[in-house]
Amino acid sequence: MALEVGSILEGKVTGITKFGAFVALPEGKSGLVHISEIANSFVSDVHEHVQMGQAVKVRVLSVSEEGKINLSIKRALEESPMAPSRDGGRSPASPRPATPRPAPAPRPAPERTAADGPSNNADFEDRLKKFMQESDSRIADNRIYSEHRSRSRRR
Repeated sequence: MALEVGSILEGKVTGITKFGAFVALPEGKSGLVHISEIANSFVSDVHEHVQMGQAVKVRVLSVSEEGKINLSIKRALEESPMAPSRDGGRSPASPRPATPRPAPAPRPAPERTAADGPSNNADFEDRLKKFMQESDSRIADNRIYSEHRSRSRRR
């Protein structure tokens, strides 16, 4: 069976890196599932979503001339061949309709209490403030160092 773009295959996770997971495919081939193609939510650690030896369904995104195979777990889950499709029964390889789907209604944010800890905004602001202070300090140190070096060369 030749690998075709858009086909959904069963594979086994053979390696996990900080940027994705390697999956062994049929016929002794293997491909990479990039960290952005593992789940529909943000993935900071690949180990939280897949484990070594785990069987996964993957969709073939591309096959390069060098033989590199790009795979996606999240796109394989979107329209698996056994699940009823959202598009009225078309095959998974057929193109999607040109009309955009309406955006889902925004969910109200859960109310926070003091027991929940700082809000995400406050936490972000604190981290940004700390970063800016460290950055300013490093810039000042670099200026002093470069001025010292330029003065010593003039002698």
